Amino acid sequence: MTENNSTIIEIESTNVEDTIAFSKNCADNAHNGDAFTLQGPLGAGKSEFARGFIRHLMGEEIDVPSPTFTLVQTYETPKLLIWHFDLYRLEDADEIYEIGWEDAISDGVLLIEWPERLGNLLPKNRKEIIITPSSEESRKIALHTHGKIRP
Repeated sequence: MTENNSTIIEIESTNVEDTIAFSKNCADNAHNGDAFTLQGPLGAGKSEFARGFIRHLMGEEIDVPSPTFTLVQTYETPKLLIWHFDLYRLEDADEIYEIGWEDAISDGVLLIEWPERLGNLLPKNRKEIIITPSSEESRKIALHTHGKIRP
């Protein structure tokens, strides 16, 4: 691992299929211990990214509900365990400990929607996916790395 704070890639997604293709690429390169933070406004495509990532590693077309109300869903894939967090409804960062945060950061891959709600609990070593709508149909998706990241 090397200390790395940089933009790895930026694409223009003109449809859901582009977003899912990008998420599949990220899933193919995911390793146990990776944290992916998914940032963007409501409706940007964070949940679509997570669904594509999870379905790709599960190897099947499964139901992947947004964990908006449960705050977390786990998926055991043939490759690794995925923890999918949607922190939109998290009111206090310390509430994260009530839903398995300590287990999640010690085993598996994290997909974290609304990561800014974690405050100082945000993983220092992370792959940040930033989705920015550029028009009604298209969005820019950028991957930034922070901290010690596997190449």
